Amino acid sequence: MKKIIIFLLLALVIITGCKGKQAQTEQAVVKGNSDEPAYGDALIVGSIGEPSNLIYMLASDSASHDIAGLIFNGLVKYHTDLSVIGDLAESWDISKDGLVITFHLRKGVKWADGAAFTADDVKFGYDTIVNEKTPTAYKEDFLQVKKAEVVDKYTFRVTYEKPFAPALTSWTGIVVLPKHLLEGKDITKIEFGRNPIGLGPYKLKRWTPGQELILDSYREYFEGRPYIDRYVYRLIPDLATMFLELKAGSIDMMGLTPIQYTKQTNTDFFKNNFQKFRYPVFAYTYMGFNLKHPFFQDKRVRQAIAYAIDKSEIIDVVLFGLGSPATGPYVPNTWPYNPNVKKYEYNPEKAKVLLKEAGWEDTDGDGLLDKDGMPFRFTIFTNMGNTLRKNAATIIQWRLAKIGIKVEIRALEWSTFINEFIDKRRFEAVILGWQIGLDPDQYDIWHSSKTKEKEFNFISYNNPEVDELLEKGRRTFNIEERKKAYFRIQEILAEELPYLFLYVPDATPVVNARFKGIKPAPIGITYNLPKWYVPQKMQKHKVEP
Repeated sequence: MKKIIIFLLLALVIITGCKGKQAQTEQAVVKGNSDEPAYGDALIVGSIGEPSNLIYMLASDSASHDIAGLIFNGLVKYHTDLSVIGDLAESWDISKDGLVITFHLRKGVKWADGAAFTADDVKFGYDTIVNEKTPTAYKEDFLQVKKAEVVDKYTFRVTYEKPFAPALTSWTGIVVLPKHLLEGKDITKIEFGRNPIGLGPYKLKRWTPGQELILDSYREYFEGRPYIDRYVYRLIPDLATMFLELKAGSIDMMGLTPIQYTKQTNTDFFKNNFQKFRYPVFAYTYMGFNLKHPFFQDKRVRQAIAYAIDKSEIIDVVLFGLGSPATGPYVPNTWPYNPNVKKYEYNPEKAKVLLKEAGWEDTDGDGLLDKDGMPFRFTIFTNMGNTLRKNAATIIQWRLAKIGIKVEIRALEWSTFINEFIDKRRFEAVILGWQIGLDPDQYDIWHSSKTKEKEFNFISYNNPEVDELLEKGRRTFNIEERKKAYFRIQEILAEELPYLFLYVPDATPVVNARFKGIKPAPIGITYNLPKWYVPQKMQKHKVEP
């Protein structure tokens, strides 16, 4: 799990972490075989989303980051108890004032092409991400660095101009790049993003667009050769078809839909042949408003829409109870979460009053609200293939019709959705999700300076007090002071509602029972994927080295 914030392409295929309830597991028991770890076999994972780019800093979707996370490493990572531990850095020193971090890198680590990993690769990655020509939404954290230097071959030091609370956790897999391969090249114009060389547990063997990505284990991986020899990421646009392939044994792992988890897997066949998991995630789904659109510039309109929608209905009908209501940009049971913000209980009459105050009335008796001769019609955009979002949009459409607002729903292919509509601000409202980091800093989403193309404040939110609080929250290491800042931010967002925060989903992955070594933790189940294994007698696929 990384400090970064990324688009949730699939609420259904999240297989990384959370804090709060312990993961629930339903594990099959397979008898008659030794459970001793063994090398071999392949893990075939189903997904509806195709990665866009396997260079971390250039991609903002979860599909890209899921695959890149198997190919690349950062200097640090999160342990199962959510503490920060070393990854490519075996240790680090932090100055008393918190402004200087000195990373001591592992020796003997090699890129998949055999070249040695050194501090030059970290410095090169840093220089790349802060370069004004690099189109990345993750630049901000690294612009806080006043000086980055290679002390020696295996020592890298950064000095910050001001205290920066997320400093250590920002040095995850998003930065490190192979200098010997990329120096002097424009990373946006070369094939590296589709054919990367990393130093993680797996390396890309083949990418067949629209079909699959095949990764083979990197046998010289510095933490030890992964037990599973091959990781296959299959693209199956329809979740019902994917479920049939799971039952048939064509794939080994997928994220179950709520109905699949609650209804269709409660059989002896599934109990004997699969392991189910359930846990809340560091993520939320929302409906965001284009605040430049004239319909949504008045907060009374946004509040009216909130009162007209029953979140519990969405959770019960769409999620089958596998989630909880979202009230802001943090998830329940985490330290920055404010449980006392303004709530919007289902109250369509109050919604109508607010709309009337904002000038929206049914002046011609056709059942549709009008203002200045313009009917209240708008379109909700979301991504194709995500049935949860599409179903949530359908319920919202139905509820808003009852108060005189006409809603259309348009589901788009992911890359088209992001590149042609989100980036170009060609939308009125969207249903999307954020996967959020363990550090509460959300400067990139809410600060008024982050509204350019490819940046994350694409709804054009602008509040000077929130800007000030975001700055305050990241400039102190005192957790109580940070908590005050983030609590106040949530109060403002709950009042102004630039997003209608909908729900925090539960992750519900399922894995074939032949895979052993899965240890659910607050950060999910795939954090230790290189340690998963299939006992020799249970192996299904033979992978040639």
